[in-house]
Amino acid sequence: MSDKKLAVTLVKSMITRPEKHRKVLRGMNLTRMNRTVILEDTPSIRGMIAKVCHMVKVTEA
Repeated sequence: MSDKKLAVTLVKSMITRPEKHRKVLRGMNLTRMNRTVILEDTPSIRGMIAKVCHMVKVTEA
């Protein structure tokens, strides 16, 4: 769709979080604290970010 990229960083631990949140984070390859991944800016990725917005920091890459 677009060639925009997002840098997503996990800033809060997934310990004691619901399994739904853990699956979303694993789907984005965020498995450790302070790990940053570069992802395409698509509606599906935006939806995943919205589910765990309280645990991640998002910037444009």
